[in-house]
Amino acid sequence: MQRVRFAPSPTGTLHIGNALSAVANRTFGDWMLLRIDDTDPARNVPGGVEAIVEDLDWLGVGWDEGPVRQSERASRYREAAERLGVARFDGVTLVREDGTATYHLASVVDDIDFGITHVVRGNDHRPNEALHRRLHEALGAAPPEYVHHGLILGTDGKKLSKRAEGATVASLREAGIPAEAVRRYLEELGIPRHDVHLDLARIRRLAVEAIQALSDDELAARVGVAAGYAPVMRGARDLNEARAFARQVESPGPARTDDVATLSLFTELADLPPRDLLRELRAAGGDLRALRIALTGATTGPELAAVLAALPREEALRRVRTVLEGR
Repeated sequence: MQRVRFAPSPTGTLHIGNALSAVANRTFGDWMLLRIDDTDPARNVPGGVEAIVEDLDWLGVGWDEGPVRQSERASRYREAAERLGVARFDGVTLVREDGTATYHLASVVDDIDFGITHVVRGNDHRPNEALHRRLHEALGAAPPEYVHHGLILGTDGKKLSKRAEGATVASLREAGIPAEAVRRYLEELGIPRHDVHLDLARIRRLAVEAIQALSDDELAARVGVAAGYAPVMRGARDLNEARAFARQVESPGPARTDDVATLSLFTELADLPPRDLLRELRAAGGDLRALRIALTGATTGPELAAVLAALPREEALRRVRTVLEGR
């Protein structure tokens, strides 16, 4: 059995690179520990653990044990330090002056105690491998297999700041990207041997596919509207746009147009299926923009056939007649 661990520090929402590690571990391992590396109080932020758990839940990344906080295992680290008989090992500090363990000692002790067989983490941890192997051996344990993957960089090839667009799980969620799209993007990357550039265009394409794959009920639930508005949300690029499309049809703004001919013809053709109706309007020289304004109060928005499919016939007629009467 391959036992792995995902061990983020509680610094807030997950960086997309950390999310890659989480997905890679979950895909690679048969059993996964969620460990919180909080040995450095200066880096911890209030609510950091909760943010990590929320991000993992949203991504659909589960774990078999945890979250285990290193801050709650201080006595175990002291035992290991006493066994080693030194506060420094190979010139690296293992125990601080206040008696607390540093990352290196805590990480190795945890990997031993939880029987971790494979450590899957970013290339930025590669320099720690030799030290961690020697620490395992000094503590009488066989080192795990270390698997290092490439990092996700910005489009400029530099370190991706959390402030950059799409750099965190929370920012992608707030942008309306479905979790399925983010998870699929990370699964496509797998365990990259080399660094990769964040591909927001790919994530956005996957978002469109994810929205198309959702059932009407699931899509409506995600957006917070009635399932009857699903037709107008199908062409949206993200869930935020889907919500805006639905709201536009659900609660249209003020509508005014002087195109009496198009709206009058619509009332005569209203019994036709949406696409047939629109074809007849075009053939007669009708202005579909005027019809859109009458139905939604806007000049742009979701596909007009979808608007007609989402609106009950009587409601569509009511809106058109209201505009005609209000001229």
